[in-house]
Amino acid sequence: MSSQRRIRRILGPLGAAAAVTTFLLIVLGGVVRITGSGMGCGDHWPLCNGHLIPPMDLPTLIEYGHRLAAVLVSVLVAAVALVSQVTRRHPADIDADATGSGVRLRRLGWLAVVLLVLQILLGAVTVWLELPPASVILHLGTAMLLLATLVVATSEAYAPGHRLRVDDASRLTWWTAVAGFAVVLLGGLTANLHAGPACQGFPLCNGQLWPAGGPLVHTHWTHRLGAYALVGWCLALPALLARRRADAQLKRAALLAAAAVLVQLVIGAAMVLQHLEASLRAAHVGLGALVFVALVRLAWVATYPPQPTDSSSAT
Repeated sequence: MSSQRRIRRILGPLGAAAAVTTFLLIVLGGVVRITGSGMGCGDHWPLCNGHLIPPMDLPTLIEYGHRLAAVLVSVLVAAVALVSQVTRRHPADIDADATGSGVRLRRLGWLAVVLLVLQILLGAVTVWLELPPASVILHLGTAMLLLATLVVATSEAYAPGHRLRVDDASRLTWWTAVAGFAVVLLGGLTANLHAGPACQGFPLCNGQLWPAGGPLVHTHWTHRLGAYALVGWCLALPALLARRRADAQLKRAALLAAAAVLVQLVIGAAMVLQHLEASLRAAHVGLGALVFVALVRLAWVATYPPQPTDSSSAT
């Protein structure tokens, strides 16, 4: 077995563990917001209420658990970056322009580190400024980009030797992932502005297609309209992609993304109809992150399809 293949065998599970932990961190961040525990450690950072291990009440426990999860993410991301650097010691045994090559894995590893550092700094600023919506949304956006980077790195480690293919199918999927990212950020903004109750009823907002009201109503309704558009597009996407490329793996990824957005729509509807019940809000946060993961994975599969004579198993 080549050294490059051994490194990829380590990076695959390591990247997957980092991605799963980052996903859980995003969900925990949602729980912190839903339970109002954002200031559970006061305005102290990196300490919690001035202590390394503070006295615990429920808000402190939730916020402190979120911070401990962030430490675990940091350790795993650092491990991904360090292992990817080992490829410098060995000549690449597959083309550097193909997935899973040493240079690509190193770049992804360091990109994850940069995003992690930015995420940590934004988290500190968010605490010091006592949770302003702008920094909270930037914090969420950076977490989602870190998650996307880890998903791509894991995909590359598990599927080396695939080459770039830019066509209508790949462009459609990347624009869909960008749209999914925007919808997630709009959802975060809606939640952090406490605009959830501004639109009652489903699927309309306060019984209207174009509801009257102030900024909170407009923010919430913009998020919903974006979500509706994303759901409709993702449901049509498998057929659109099938017209452009006969690829079983791409079809499966597109169907998975369509299923994810459909489940998210059902959870969102239930959340609104149940007057923003806390467990449904947490599920909505988690499924939003999963939808984004599914869209990023779909875009990667479309952009780096297996080669007709793929010999990655021999690398």
